[in-house]
Amino acid sequence: MTTTSSALENLQIIRSLMEKAHIYRAISAPAALVGGILAILASAWPVQYALGHYGDAAMSDTAYVAVWLAILGIASVMNIVLLSREAARRQQPLVSPGMRMALRALIPPMLVGGCVGLGLIFFLGSLTLAAIIWILCYGLALLATASFSPRSLVRLGWAFVIAGLVLFFAWAANGEVRNLASDLGPASLAMGLTFGLLHVLYALAVVYGRQPLEVRPE
Repeated sequence: MTTTSSALENLQIIRSLMEKAHIYRAISAPAALVGGILAILASAWPVQYALGHYGDAAMSDTAYVAVWLAILGIASVMNIVLLSREAARRQQPLVSPGMRMALRALIPPMLVGGCVGLGLIFFLGSLTLAAIIWILCYGLALLATASFSPRSLVRLGWAFVIAGLVLFFAWAANGEVRNLASDLGPASLAMGLTFGLLHVLYALAVVYGRQPLEVRPE
């Protein structure tokens, strides 16, 4: 395949993704809402623990990672199921050229964020910095799809990046927070405010947005 034909094929894929942007916007809202609610619930107990409401009942680093991986898995499976149903309705394969292009954009920042975050937790014991890395890399992953994703997802990406930077400087400038015996509370608060609250706000904005969300047949 020549460079010209490859470029034309990529342009066609991008055009197709942009045409389907309103469909994915509608499909992604339920998964974002469920994931956001689960994230808020998961962050509530550790924050209460940090405030001293539950004594010494601390959560281990392994349990912390397991909880957030479970939430990621639930939201991802739900998103895949919704996408597969839509693909079946349109009589198209789930793993289409557009899906592969989206994955090529999403995977690098997500992979880096996941690996660096796990390394920070298990080797350096920094839950808060790991949470901030996850927030920033997730935002960058969404922004990596800006050329063909709905504007609402681009705005969500910027919200994560800005929130991650604000949280990083707030954490770095506060020696008392950095030197806590356990940073489970600050880390969970950061996760709840971003992966929880921002996803819930995104889902509500999609549902109650001005543009209609019904999926129109081709």
